[in-house]
Amino acid sequence: MPGMVIFGRRWAIASDDFVFPGAFELFIRVIWWIGILVLYSIHKGKFNCTGGGLLHSYLLVLIILLAAIICAVCAVVYISMQGTISNPGPRKSLPKLLYTRLALCIPELVWAVVGAIWVSDSDVHCERTVVNAVFGTVIASWVIIIFTGVAVVIVFDPLGGKKTLYLADGINRNLESSQSDQLFYNVKKTATRVWETRIRLLCCCIMQDDDHRVAFTSIAELFRTYFSDTDLVPSDIAAGLTLLHQEQDKVENCPKEPEEVLCHSPQSYVTDDLDTELENAAHYMQFAAAAYGWPYYIYTNPYTALCKLNGDCCRNSPTDSDIIGGDRFNFHFGSILKITGLQYRDFIHISFHNKIFEIPFFVALDHKKEAIVVAVRGTLSFEDLLTDLSADCEDLTLEDILENGFVHKGITQAASYIYRRLINDGILNQAFTIAPEYKLVIVGHSLGGGTASVLAIMLRNSFPTLRCYAFSPPGGLLSKSLADYSKCFIVSVIVGKDLVARLSMPNMEDLKRRIVRIVANCSRPKVFHVFSFKPFPAVLETRIAALCLCTRPES
Repeated sequence: MPGMVIFGRRWAIASDDFVFPGAFELFIRVIWWIGILVLYSIHKGKFNCTGGGLLHSYLLVLIILLAAIICAVCAVVYISMQGTISNPGPRKSLPKLLYTRLALCIPELVWAVVGAIWVSDSDVHCERTVVNAVFGTVIASWVIIIFTGVAVVIVFDPLGGKKTLYLADGINRNLESSQSDQLFYNVKKTATRVWETRIRLLCCCIMQDDDHRVAFTSIAELFRTYFSDTDLVPSDIAAGLTLLHQEQDKVENCPKEPEEVLCHSPQSYVTDDLDTELENAAHYMQFAAAAYGWPYYIYTNPYTALCKLNGDCCRNSPTDSDIIGGDRFNFHFGSILKITGLQYRDFIHISFHNKIFEIPFFVALDHKKEAIVVAVRGTLSFEDLLTDLSADCEDLTLEDILENGFVHKGITQAASYIYRRLINDGILNQAFTIAPEYKLVIVGHSLGGGTASVLAIMLRNSFPTLRCYAFSPPGGLLSKSLADYSKCFIVSVIVGKDLVARLSMPNMEDLKRRIVRIVANCSRPKVFHVFSFKPFPAVLETRIAALCLCTRPES
């Protein structure tokens, strides 16, 4: 922090990010140098074979070149360890050292070519050990050169030139001038285009249509807005998250005074019948989990699932008209049957169709609870992820009930898709024709939980007695007015410190401010923090725990 400026442009790497890469390269180089030095010492004076003169020169120059590179890398590692995350002053000489190190790549590249030519020369008849050693040296040289090139590509910031120009001129420029406005507009436009290109590359394996292009642009604007006012590199964010985690642990481990301990549950409408609601949540979680199909069933039954599904794939196979989307081997439907314990005749409609803003769901009759259950699947594909990330606000007005309610755009479009299928295609009418006395229940987990919540709000007028059970729904889903309106018919279940249920743009902005603050106040080098960064295993563990809540794998 901040990003380094080399060759007149900013790069996505800080001056204190070279410790571990430099130390690794130093380890490889020292072993390599010692091996070549031993080889040269053993065969000194014995280079009288055909091609031996060139071999002697090659090894001698390589020893000198490796020694120079080792010295340069040692200096880079030492300087990179100086200062703190937000104080790059002691590292101001690092760019010059990097120029020196990069300059040494040129003779190394030339010498790798010379070595390759010598090894491939059929007229060379030197000792086989020496030839193999030179061959290994050539391979090592090319591997390091290729990895260096890949690293340069990774840390290259397409906005580096524009951002450096803009930030450097930011103090003296006149904010009212049209030239400054045009420059700022160009930077924003380029940043959006860069983020859109990155997203397209990430999603290169999926078919892209107009919906995808709209989503790519929306998500690119979101990322551009979020990262536009900071000069953090990825390792700064990792160090900041580690420091925040350590700070949170200290707070949680502090003993609380008796009066600070919450000794009663928050008042809500479910406190009078909490046991019933928990029982219902445990029951309907099976439907929310079943919507994931065979991936969830195999996860919960890793040793027996494939055998059971393979044995049932040809039995009770539904006709093509019963299932929308691909389930060629009947694995999804077979898994749903086993997880829910229902019979084939209990399913009204099943859709595995999956596109952006169009997610799988099924409608089934739950005779145990006398309910028509609409279960919506959570995130399980790139298309679902794009739906999650389309996080703009969208207006949702309920006639004669609520105005100016705001919802998550991507999830609302997914809910609108299922709403059209349920109402316009007559799926719910068919279900209530079969079981007119049953109540309507909508369930889902994660993305499915958010979609189920918005869908329940859309259907509330037509089905006043409906209930919705949303398991770990995404944060930032509803505005306060909609949240208050839905309290009486939506039950949310969140496990522990589940990350997704707390995600929202205000929370992300707060997290960014906290990272900047704690990184700026840190008095230790980054090297002490980055290696202890490990939030993702904990997040994954929490998400799996949320998914498995109240479900029981088969024995």
